[in-house]
Amino acid sequence: MSVYSMTGYATATAGPSSTAEITASADNLAPHPPAAAGGAVSIELRSVNGRFLDLGLRLPDEYRALEPALRDLLCAAFRRGKIELRLNVHGESGPQWPQPQPDQLNRLTRLESVVLGWLPKAQPLSVHEVLQWCKGSAPTEKLDDAALDAAKRCIKGLKEARAREGERLAAVLMERVTRLRELAVQAEPLVPMVVARQQSRFLERWQEALASTGAAQTISAEALQERALNEAAAYSIRIDVAEELARLRSHLDEVARLLRAGGEVGKRLDFLIQELLREANTLGSKAAALELTNISVEMKVAIEQLREQVQNIE
Repeated sequence: MSVYSMTGYATATAGPSSTAEITASADNLAPHPPAAAGGAVSIELRSVNGRFLDLGLRLPDEYRALEPALRDLLCAAFRRGKIELRLNVHGESGPQWPQPQPDQLNRLTRLESVVLGWLPKAQPLSVHEVLQWCKGSAPTEKLDDAALDAAKRCIKGLKEARAREGERLAAVLMERVTRLRELAVQAEPLVPMVVARQQSRFLERWQEALASTGAAQTISAEALQERALNEAAAYSIRIDVAEELARLRSHLDEVARLLRAGGEVGKRLDFLIQELLREANTLGSKAAALELTNISVEMKVAIEQLREQVQNIE
């Protein structure tokens, strides 16, 4: 299953007098769709990242009845993102004059006779007035089926565009995961060395403190040695970051697994990024050596890069 981005763009056109066409792009700033032939309807979809599914529909007034059906199609296809749907109706260039039907002309003749019977001085109808009346009384052509067909194909195009963008995002994320693993490998051999060095320094300062206060003369050497070892062990536990590194590697394994599995993984990845940042902060706060501090800073930079990209994943 693919990893889907929340950024994409697609258009589709359908209608009885137009050739069906569809375009899709992961670039949200793609150009507007080309004008279609007469009696056609086009659907344009733009998608950007969002915490939840946020739909915005821009429809002509005569197509407002399609809004529930269009919302159902979008909700069935997407789970997250701010999506804007725009429906455009394209007519033929130039004025469109109706073809008067016999029943319209018969009705208009009867009405004119009634009017002239009551108002004999009234002017007869002109050809222009007859055409205008026929145009106004003609049923407006609605392309509901064409609009829904264009919407379905446009949604398919947007999903394909989001999948292509998601594939590129997954590759970038895997690079950052690999970098974090390399940093964890660099930090792992430093941990016992740093702990032993800091423990040795602690014992030296402990002996210096005892000598300066004269406590060594009033307390037995065995008791002092036992107390020093206990304090040194407690201090070693406080500065040991082996557990943080183990949890960090575990979170990285889960991030990689989710990226390989695909699907709607954005929220879970966002949670794991928070956990990674927590471990990196703890590593920095407990670091007792400059080497570990530098590694912690590099980890935070890589995790922040992860966070920025994860914000675009569905």
